[in-house]
Amino acid sequence: MLHRILVIFENRKVHQAAVVYARELALRMDAEVTFLMIAEMAFAGGSLLGSNRHRIRRIEEEMGSILGAFASEFLKDGISAGVALRVGDAAQELLKFLAERPPFQTILWGSSAALPESGPGRRAHWIIRVAGNLECPLLAVADKSAGAQPAGKT
Repeated sequence: MLHRILVIFENRKVHQAAVVYARELALRMDAEVTFLMIAEMAFAGGSLLGSNRHRIRRIEEEMGSILGAFASEFLKDGISAGVALRVGDAAQELLKFLAERPPFQTILWGSSAALPESGPGRRAHWIIRVAGNLECPLLAVADKSAGAQPAGKT
């Protein structure tokens, strides 16, 4: 069975330990890896792109080179890797992305050492709201020695 790992980054934030963990996990599981950058952006008015076109192009260029470099390094290790960029409402874009592809066995949060916090008086981060609807574990990578932790156990 082919194993698939998704690494999610948000708004150009990249936690290097998550990339290292994804490589090690992919080698151990003989898995392919997909890097997904989600750039949260509101589209106001009648135009989907409107005044955001330049900003989207800049994000595509910057993140394309970063994610492409990750994929290239993984390919050198014999790991199949792909990249994707989604712009818009983060939760919706992730769910649409997942609906368009075969299932992943593991999803890694790649933007920080822990999943974003939520609690009393705080609006839950979009990844926390979506985590309960995922078909596989969502992990956050604290550091090399701590490994990955399941969602809700940060």
